[in-house]
Amino acid sequence: MNHSHFSAFRELHFTPYPFLLPNAWDAASAVLFQQAGATAIATSSAALAWSLGYADGGALPRAELMAAVKRILRVLQVPLTIDLEDGYSDNPNEVAALVVDIMQCGVAGINLEDGVNTPAMLVDKIVATRSALAGTPLFINARTDVYLSQLAQGDAARDLSCERLRQYLRAGADAGFIPGMTGLADVALVAAEIGMPLNLMVLSGMPAISELAAAGAKRFTVGPAIFQASYAHAQLLTKKFLHEQATEALFSDALPYEWMNARFLK
Repeated sequence: MNHSHFSAFRELHFTPYPFLLPNAWDAASAVLFQQAGATAIATSSAALAWSLGYADGGALPRAELMAAVKRILRVLQVPLTIDLEDGYSDNPNEVAALVVDIMQCGVAGINLEDGVNTPAMLVDKIVATRSALAGTPLFINARTDVYLSQLAQGDAARDLSCERLRQYLRAGADAGFIPGMTGLADVALVAAEIGMPLNLMVLSGMPAISELAAAGAKRFTVGPAIFQASYAHAQLLTKKFLHEQATEALFSDALPYEWMNARFLK
């Protein structure tokens, strides 16, 4: 565990400014985001799984996950947090063992989510994880999928999300994550009541980050959006090459070979 990275990562949640955390999927994307000025890097479970040839939703083998984390850490100088979905198990002790292994690689934080399971299951996973960590610092961002899984609607969704995050805080979470929540009034209420920093996932049509931050949200991630945009562009370039023999766009915005190669000379 890199204690300085943990401390720096934690402090980023308590600055006066919104904490913008891009989601990488491999070593190359991570090092490019770092070069662009990111103060920390997150992974997207979907983008990471897709990049390795697996579907999102718990299908990524543990060995593939661990190898990917180590490759990303090899090129980073900023803190890294890993999206572990639901911990890839319903067994709290198995989840805790995975988190300890991830922590020992040198990450600063993790995400754990409740999905469609009961909040009690995630509570047990967080408690087991804190016990297994035995005081070693690791930032746990607890995600509730009330909105994404449509477990409730309107005010009920907001209130249920808030109650779940309060349970996760008591269990040992450091921050709360509510992907799918977009209303400024809801953000303001939840941010004021959960007792820990609030993370939102940026979605099309949401209010501006400045407005969401003013309402109380602290951390902003983008899920697989950068992956999707990047691969949409790659697909378009490939179609133009295959069907139009068009090549100019392949080179007009390309990163220089020497510059790119130098990012990995270590």
